[in-house]
Amino acid sequence: MRALLIPAVLLCGCAEIWNDPYPATDRGQKILYSVFAERPKHLDPAQSYATDESQFTMQVYEPVLQYHYLKRPYQLIPNTALSVPEPRIEQRGGETVSIYEIRIRPGIRFQPHPAFVPANLELDRRRVDALESPYQLPLGTRELTADDYIYQIKRLAHPQLHVPIFGLMSEYIVGLKAYAAALKAAARPGEWLDLRAHDLPGVERVDAHAYRVILRGRYPQFQYWLAMHFFSPVPWEAERFFHQPGMAEKNFSLDWWPVGTGPYMLVENNPNARMTLVRNPNFRGEPYPAEGEAGDAAAGLLADAGKPMPFIDKAVYTREKEAIPLWNKFLQGYYDSSGISSDNFDQAVRISLEGEPGLSPEMEANGIRMETSVEPTVFYLGANWLDPVVGGSSERARKLRQALAIAIDWEEYLQVFANGRGVPSHGPIAPGLFGYREGERGINPLTHEWKDGKAVRRPLAAAKKLLAEAGYPDGRDARSGQPLVLHLDTTTRGPGDKALMDWWRKQFARLSIQFEPRQTDWNRFQEKLRKGNTQLFMVGWRADYPDPENFLFLLNGAQARAKTQGENASNYSNPEYDALFARVRHMANTPERQQLIDRMVEIFRRDAPWIGGFHRKTFGLYHGWLGNVKPNEMADNRLKYLKVDPDRREALRREWNRPVLWPVLLGFLLLAAAVVPAWLAYRRRERMAARPAGAGS
Repeated sequence: MRALLIPAVLLCGCAEIWNDPYPATDRGQKILYSVFAERPKHLDPAQSYATDESQFTMQVYEPVLQYHYLKRPYQLIPNTALSVPEPRIEQRGGETVSIYEIRIRPGIRFQPHPAFVPANLELDRRRVDALESPYQLPLGTRELTADDYIYQIKRLAHPQLHVPIFGLMSEYIVGLKAYAAALKAAARPGEWLDLRAHDLPGVERVDAHAYRVILRGRYPQFQYWLAMHFFSPVPWEAERFFHQPGMAEKNFSLDWWPVGTGPYMLVENNPNARMTLVRNPNFRGEPYPAEGEAGDAAAGLLADAGKPMPFIDKAVYTREKEAIPLWNKFLQGYYDSSGISSDNFDQAVRISLEGEPGLSPEMEANGIRMETSVEPTVFYLGANWLDPVVGGSSERARKLRQALAIAIDWEEYLQVFANGRGVPSHGPIAPGLFGYREGERGINPLTHEWKDGKAVRRPLAAAKKLLAEAGYPDGRDARSGQPLVLHLDTTTRGPGDKALMDWWRKQFARLSIQFEPRQTDWNRFQEKLRKGNTQLFMVGWRADYPDPENFLFLLNGAQARAKTQGENASNYSNPEYDALFARVRHMANTPERQQLIDRMVEIFRRDAPWIGGFHRKTFGLYHGWLGNVKPNEMADNRLKYLKVDPDRREALRREWNRPVLWPVLLGFLLLAAAVVPAWLAYRRRERMAARPAGAGS
């Protein structure tokens, strides 16, 4: 009977999921399961600037504006504000200023938090030492007011915080730089600095639900900053609460425990293992979008139109440092979504004969779907305008750059080194932004032709013709007879760079040009860019906001890296381009602005300061039980739009994680086959030993 008991117990466990990493009480709940790779360094909205941090901060904090979840090009809409503010231009003290008056919705309340209980602002040190979480204290709340937004803007100048946008904002927000100096003088070691006692001229309180921000000159892109966490509300009580003795030693701070009005609140922060967001019970509710792009309705993205958000009650983020465990747990159904690493690309994606990526049959069979999105990025091969060979506006240098722009096959680069995760660039502006042209109107006619509904790279003969016209027939200087040698400045990363350098060498060899890489470390590479000591180099840029100005300024002469330490790494200079940029940067998105941008792109293509490049493309995999998924490269507050079908997830997890019992049973039988004979022999010996002496005589 004992021998039969073990198999019976094993068989009884077939209905359970033995490898489920989550508590059984979570089953059937509306919970999102996701991952993070590195410990978030900052969750304080004044200091955070990393994408991996925003997946937490932007679920908790609410700027006055946000991006429409479904519409493209990206469109700003109100969040806590009643409307998107338009600047009022005035003259103050002989200076032009832009005034943004922002009115927020009344009745919005902060999440439950101990900072809103007055008694918790004067805690005994022993009580603080006994806490494991701030939420062990009594919780309170209050209404969001304009003062909370004003307080956060003042925090951008706080002397004890590292604020990455202070330098930029101090150029625009009236009095911010002097305000920072005043706060530094007023700060006392160990004492809480109450910013309410110090006025900032560039921010004015209108009433409890309205305030003004005053900027020097015109800066229409400021609207986009109003959708970032830097301009979220921070209650003074939260700062005061976390400044109490003993709090810092327990990592109780705004950098670990954000306090906001958003749909979620962070209730667990264990950066080595898990981060947990739960629904904010005080959230006002927000209707799901009722309109989107063409095709959104057919894709089911408007099925929840008008329904109150959020749809998910909790989000659990597990730290995964390695790609393989993450991938395996995704396939088991324990993570709701996943990216695609190079190691897993062939398992997840099939490339068609036309070069289009699609899901593999294995993924489709499990109901997994793939969503792709082109990031607001550009990676480019820059030509240093100060270099005597590839730089400058001479016809000789221009035609050399144009020849290289045709010959270097970026389509091949993306297939070989990025699994096709990118699209070749035809101009400086990324897809999805105003100013970018789609289809035939958007191709670079110097490097591509439009054939059969797609862009096709021009033949190598066109590049060789331009190279000869530049004075380098067959890759030799016609004047000296010497071979043309070009240098690519790059960073040394490891043995894997050999394949990349071989590819570059092959591209230049197509024009019989000798290629010489100049590899160095990252710091030295940056130093060479700062001093303008490069020839050709590869760099990238990701937009802070979805306005073409944030790409076009990368070619503005006033931003030349070697002269002004700006972001124009190629040191490109063209008076006509710069004059057009001065007009375009402060314009609204009108047909006139598009016309001027078209001319700027035309100049860019002719001069070719960037010898081609690409816009990176993201691939995401999502299980069928996760709904309302649409990639949005600008909106970081995406969690509130998503929904899960927990019953479907539970059923598929059981199907995909059935215990495989036959190895256990086989092992048991083999063990029994070995043990039973030995046991029987042992029993026989015991009987023989127990027989009385002389019994056999």
